[in-house]
Amino acid sequence: MKLPVSGRAMAAAVVAATTLLAGGTIADAATVPQGASAPRVAAAPDISLANVKAHLTQLQSIASANGGNRAHGRPGYKASVDYMKAKLDAAGFTTTVQQFTYSGVTGYNLIADWPGGDANQVIMAGSHLDSVTAGPGINDNGSGSAAVLETALAVSRAQYRPTKHLRFAWWGAEELGMVGSRNYVNSLSTGSRQTIKGYLNFDMIGSPNPGYFVYDDDPTIEQTFKDYFAGLGVPTEIETEGDGRSDHAAFKNAGIPVGGLFTGAETRKTSAQAQKWGGTAGVAFDRCYHSSCDTTSNINDTALDRNSDALAHAVWTLSS
Repeated sequence: MKLPVSGRAMAAAVVAATTLLAGGTIADAATVPQGASAPRVAAAPDISLANVKAHLTQLQSIASANGGNRAHGRPGYKASVDYMKAKLDAAGFTTTVQQFTYSGVTGYNLIADWPGGDANQVIMAGSHLDSVTAGPGINDNGSGSAAVLETALAVSRAQYRPTKHLRFAWWGAEELGMVGSRNYVNSLSTGSRQTIKGYLNFDMIGSPNPGYFVYDDDPTIEQTFKDYFAGLGVPTEIETEGDGRSDHAAFKNAGIPVGGLFTGAETRKTSAQAQKWGGTAGVAFDRCYHSSCDTTSNINDTALDRNSDALAHAVWTLSS
């Protein structure tokens, strides 16, 4: 169960201050003199589960109208980009569609920059928007894409003015080998790469038999997520399945600090994990992984809600 808004905001403020005081490569917090108060960090707003699921419904409809998928080179993928871009343009973001070619067809990355913030200190949050050809890809990875979109829209609604510059991204052709994200990182100059102080990746965050996994990468990003879930009383585990299997890989290889969240794919949940998180032991975290049944019925609402809120918390905390 999600904390009430007031309780959740208090928990977020506590873990945010803890994260900043912990130090690390991202927070860049000023030294707090002895006896002084910790720096105040604005609490992230509650991310509406209904709004996130409404985006998933739209992605399902797009797939259904375009051959049942949203894969690279297929019309459903471009329609997904167009849907996201229209929402972001209306919310005041500066959007860029980056084209690339793979397997002889054009692919697309969507980049959205929120005006303001220090351009030499960029915090990015991203997800892949493409599905496999076998199905609509609602958990993999409509879940991450919808949560990143709704967090970006929450930034606009709050008219948030972070210290660092915020950038959101949706990648193409991840299912073919992280092609879009690799193309983006390779297109950056050395100086532009150095301005990115953290990249947060969200790939499958609503698995129907979920676990709560945190990427074991940059210590400050990792601790930001761990502290948030600890504030909810939800235990986490280090994510070991997806390293190199999702879009943070290109950023990590370029020396950019990375982190992220994951609720599990084809691996089976253990008895110990079922005791800790609930769900069914001996069954895959996502039985519909890369299958036609990865529809809007293939989502655990509690996991999607918690991870969407954790995403927003990290964006607010690390960009303050």
